[in-house]
Amino acid sequence: MENFALIGFAIIVGYVLQKLHIFPEETPNILNKFIIYISLPAIILLQVPKLNFSFDILVPAIISWLVMGLSAVLVIVISKMFNWSKSITGSLLLVAILTNSSIMGIPIINAYLGEEALPYVLIYDQLGTFIALAVYGAFVTAYYSSNSSISSKVIIQKILTFPSFLALLVALLFLGQSFPPLLTSILTTFANTLIPVALVAVGLQLQFKLPKNDIKPLSIALIIKLAIAPLIAYIITITFGWNNLAGQVSIFEAGMAPMITAGAMASMAGLAPRLSIAIVGYGILISFITTAVISKLII
Repeated sequence: MENFALIGFAIIVGYVLQKLHIFPEETPNILNKFIIYISLPAIILLQVPKLNFSFDILVPAIISWLVMGLSAVLVIVISKMFNWSKSITGSLLLVAILTNSSIMGIPIINAYLGEEALPYVLIYDQLGTFIALAVYGAFVTAYYSSNSSISSKVIIQKILTFPSFLALLVALLFLGQSFPPLLTSILTTFANTLIPVALVAVGLQLQFKLPKNDIKPLSIALIIKLAIAPLIAYIITITFGWNNLAGQVSIFEAGMAPMITAGAMASMAGLAPRLSIAIVGYGILISFITTAVISKLII
């Protein structure tokens, strides 16, 4: 209960601060940069070395890519069925596919599965969602936006220099080992900032305005992201016999809310901005219900 109380309270605080205009408009970007450059690398360095080297490490990454790939095909098929515009299709290919694997994933999965699940959360996030954001996200915005360009060199450079990805590479070198107590204490202090800072940032960015003609694509996007995606992950875990902690984490992650950064990326690229932000906002709220349902089915 404490974890869920923290999640709800922190998001409400952020949303109230947004409505009262107490902080500057760029505050969410600043908080997100703090998370990306400090909090997330710290928790990666703290948690990933706790993993034992085995095939289980790869399970979340494999499932994440299979889920994203199959979900993207589904979006394209449905988009053609309804003859949606290139802008709406591009929007859904971002916000209905990319999952909020760290900012929402870490506190929610920690609440349901405990701290021992966090290393698998970070693998799903860094080897799955993050690389997809950098590579797949860049491709979608370039292809579906008339004023975007894509460079494979720039994409690779972004991946290799991203702070949390670098932290993951370092952490993998220390699998099964422990850091000195002083370093562990420092990393723990910074890692503990991730959840409250991230959730306040979520509240600061929530938007709920939605024109009537966006209801259908919004509904379909949320069905794909919050129901079909975790179902795909569940089928994969059953098919390959991965019904262990790594598999459970992957099912949860597949059913997390849409990624906030994906919504921002779609908005900045001109891909149905209002729709993109609305899907993220409603997705975050509804995901509290859907992840509770997932917990009842798999735990």
